[in-house]
Amino acid sequence: QVQLVESGGGLVQPGGSLRLSCTASGSIFSIYVMGWYRQAPGKERELVAVINSDGRSNYKGSMRSRFTVSRDNARNTVYLQMNDLQPEDTATYLCNAGGVRLQPGLQGPSDYWGQGTQVTVSS
Repeated sequence: QVQLVESGGGLVQPGGSLRLSCTASGSIFSIYVMGWYRQAPGKERELVAVINSDGRSNYKGSMRSRFTVSRDNARNTVYLQMNDLQPEDTATYLCNAGGVRLQPGLQGPSDYWGQGTQVTVSS
């Protein structure tokens, strides 16, 4: 009923930048929170940044200075601008939509994940 499609990952040199995008589609009435998590091989999934429909954002502390999350509510799209990327940022970045309300008359989960986009930082 709801699909999340990420784009924008790739290979970048240390100090470089990338901008990730994630668009939610389907029978959506509203989405309360959208954001990004990441998971590196052998590590647990961790929060990167999330943003509510009213624009309030939350970051994992160490990323606040380099990453910026933003959102276009009309397009159900969330972005992650990542600057000064470092090798430790290498991971699969996953988009999440939470507090999803479907169109009237439909029922389904309120939480959805994208398939992930790979970010590799290497010289």
